[in-house]
Amino acid sequence: MQFLWFRCDIILPSAALAVLVVAIALGGFFVKRELEEPETTERNCAMAAEAQTSLEKFKAEGHSAFVLGYTGEVGRALVEELNRLKVFKRVVLIGRRQIPLDLGPEFEQKVVDFENIDDYKGVFRGIDTGFCCLGTTRAKAGVQGFIRVDHDYVLLSAEIAKAEGCKHFSIVSSQGADKNSGFLYPRTKGQVEEALKVMHFNRLSVYRPGVLLCDREESRPMEAAFRLVLKPVAYFFPTAITTPVSVVTLAMINNVVASSNSSTFEVYDNKAIHQLSGISKGCNHLKRSQSAPESTKTK
Repeated sequence: MQFLWFRCDIILPSAALAVLVVAIALGGFFVKRELEEPETTERNCAMAAEAQTSLEKFKAEGHSAFVLGYTGEVGRALVEELNRLKVFKRVVLIGRRQIPLDLGPEFEQKVVDFENIDDYKGVFRGIDTGFCCLGTTRAKAGVQGFIRVDHDYVLLSAEIAKAEGCKHFSIVSSQGADKNSGFLYPRTKGQVEEALKVMHFNRLSVYRPGVLLCDREESRPMEAAFRLVLKPVAYFFPTAITTPVSVVTLAMINNVVASSNSSTFEVYDNKAIHQLSGISKGCNHLKRSQSAPESTKTK
C-alpha cells in the first residue's frame, strides 16, 4: 500500500499564491464597487461616526440586551466589547452552560435547554435588543446537528424574543448566504434570514462577514492554515474576503447605537461591516475628503 504524503512546504505557499491572485482580482472589484457606491459608503461611515456621538444618549435611555452564542468567537468578542463600552443597563448571556467570566454587574448568565426553549421565555422577557452569534459546524455536530443549532435553535429563540419584547434583532450570518444554494452552509444561513424577515421585528440587522479572523480556542488545523494563508490578503485588501471578529462586533454595536437608521431590515456584507465598524480605510478617506478646504477638493 502506498501512502500519500502532503508536503505543507509545497501546498501552503502554492495555496497562498493562488489566494493572493484571487484576492488581487477581488480587491480591484471591491475598489471599483466602492467608487461606484459612494452613497452606501458614506451612509455606513456616517452611522459609525454617529454611534460615537450618540453613545452617552443611548446609555441614558437604559436599554437591555441578550446575547445568544456568547461562548463562540464572535460572541466572546461581542461580550468583551459590551463590557468595555458599558452600552446596556442589563445584558443577559444565554447559553447551554456557564463559563468563567470577569464582567461588570450588568451581566448575567442564564443556562437554557434549547430543545425546550419554550420553558425559558422569562429569560427573554422585557429585553429590547438581541444579538445572535449562535452556531456550530457540520464537522463538529454533523449535518442534522448543524441544522438543529444554526437553523432551529436560532429561529425558536428569535420567535420567543420577539414575543417577549425584542425590538431590534441582530444576527451574524455568512457571506454568500442564499436560501436556494446547493450547499448546506449558505443555504441554511439564507433560510434563517428569510424566516427572520417574516417575524417583523422593528429592526432586523443581518451581518454577512467573510472569513472570520480570530485565534480559536478549539483546534481546527486546516482552518488555522487557511487563515495563515489569508493574512497577507487581509493586510492588502482588508474588506475583500476577511473580517476580524472585533470588527464584526464593533459594527453590530455601532448599528444598534446609531439613532438615525430607520430601516426595518438591513443586510451588511463584508465591506459594509468594515465601514460600519468605523475602522475602514474608506471611512478615513471620506473624513479627509470632507474636512479638506474646498480649493483642494477634486472637482
